[in-house]
Amino acid sequence: MKLFAGIAMLLVLSTAGYAADVDGTWSGSIQGPAGDINLIFKFKADGATLTGTTLGFDGAEVAIKDGKIEGTNISWTVTFDFGGMAFTIAYKGVVSPDQIKVSGDAMGMPFDFLLKKSK
Repeated sequence: MKLFAGIAMLLVLSTAGYAADVDGTWSGSIQGPAGDINLIFKFKADGATLTGTTLGFDGAEVAIKDGKIEGTNISWTVTFDFGGMAFTIAYKGVVSPDQIKVSGDAMGMPFDFLLKKSK
């Protein structure tokens, strides 16, 4: 019984210690009213903190804020300047070696997309 408990504890600790490998450039697309919108995120992990950039509506880089990494789960926000008005989108993702399944929320409207790691 002690052996089983020891093995179970080891598995829990090793899983909890795993951090998502998100460093690098990730791209994907989401379907919009006028067609597909290409997305590019550049992520950098620093312990449990996620930083990086994405491209704004004008093509300029916009900083990722409030980024967190918890195992294979990541979350972050991006605030875009939309004609002088701040427009914040909250994202959550689950990281696997070659893709991130992302869900987002823009003003109460949920959406989902996949990001693939760029080579």
